[in-house]
Amino acid sequence: MLFFPINTLILYFYVLKKIRGMRKSIFLGLSLLFFCQTTLFAQMSVAPDFNYFPKETRAIKNIRDSVIKDLTSKGFSWPLGYVYLRAFKLEKQIEVWVKNDEVEPFRLYKNYPVCAGSGTFGPKRREGDKQIPEGFYYINEWKPNSNYHLALGLNYPNTSDQILSDQEKPGGDIYIHGNCVTVGCLPVTDSLIEHLYFLTAAAKEQGQDFIPVHIYPYRFDKKNSQKQYLTKVKNNPFWETFHSTLQQAYSYFEDTHQMPAILIDQNGTYQVAMNPYAPKIKRVLEDEMPSPVNHSIAYESEVDKVPTYNGGAAALQKWLYNLGKQFSSKLPPALNISLQVEFIVDGDGNTRNAKVVKGSWDAVHSSICERFEKELKWIPAIKKGKSVATKLFQNINLSGPEDLD
Repeated sequence: MLFFPINTLILYFYVLKKIRGMRKSIFLGLSLLFFCQTTLFAQMSVAPDFNYFPKETRAIKNIRDSVIKDLTSKGFSWPLGYVYLRAFKLEKQIEVWVKNDEVEPFRLYKNYPVCAGSGTFGPKRREGDKQIPEGFYYINEWKPNSNYHLALGLNYPNTSDQILSDQEKPGGDIYIHGNCVTVGCLPVTDSLIEHLYFLTAAAKEQGQDFIPVHIYPYRFDKKNSQKQYLTKVKNNPFWETFHSTLQQAYSYFEDTHQMPAILIDQNGTYQVAMNPYAPKIKRVLEDEMPSPVNHSIAYESEVDKVPTYNGGAAALQKWLYNLGKQFSSKLPPALNISLQVEFIVDGDGNTRNAKVVKGSWDAVHSSICERFEKELKWIPAIKKGKSVATKLFQNINLSGPEDLD
């Protein structure tokens, strides 16, 4: 039995306004797509049984109980009602969002690292271009006997891709899969694809026929990511228009944790229909996050003798090793990050004005810089026989654990 809550009906009539003037055939397809995204399906009451998939008997069954225990320990109900995946190409991440009924907002369950990538910014447009698609997709295949351990198929090319991509060879066979290799897919480690496979298959078993997967070029509200994007795109008007539409959907979900309705017009352009009455969720933008106040310090760019760590070079290496080990434990599994910290050693040997200038892991930038300033003491630089301030750089390599428990 199907039924439609009042907020779904409001959004549906709003969508009707958005698609007025579209061709009849595309209108029909989009209407079906809309209902797939917003309809509340009757839920089964029993937990899914995966024995009818041969590889799931071996792989999925081993992690099933631990995943359910982890979900319930974080306040999620089992069985799941809805699952939504959100992928970011630049950051190499796949987020898993879940909820148990159609009305409530999604909640973030986990962020899984993508362990390999190919191509660059921009959507996939032809076979062999090695591009990871960008846009709005859904899972259309669960492949237990994949050569890449397990695989989740995406409906590339979708209607937009069919219009805008190479008409003869748009490409296909796009998956989220294991084995950590890719020429256009989204690969994760074998144990992580078991998690993703299990979660999505469980939601499908409970009645969610349409499991959306939105693929974005980067996190639109992250300054460091935006800088890298602008450097690559260089004001290409087509990409600006294409990505601005994707950003509308991204921002709506960030503000509400609800899915927008995605439509495609006769030109293959995405149209994002958003419920104007959806309750807003407070989010802290990167621009609003507090940052350390660094007072201007005059320093010498050329000195006769560079600063040396109080305990000697071996002690500095030990300190850096321990710092990297502590922060690596906070990383998602199989994710490697290289950071470069810029700082000033003042005339008294204190570390001042530390900041991360290369590498992106915003969640720990301030903590790492605070540790530098509090814990690193130096014999200051010397110029013409006097102690002076000078600037130094230090690289830190962080490596997350191989896999999740």
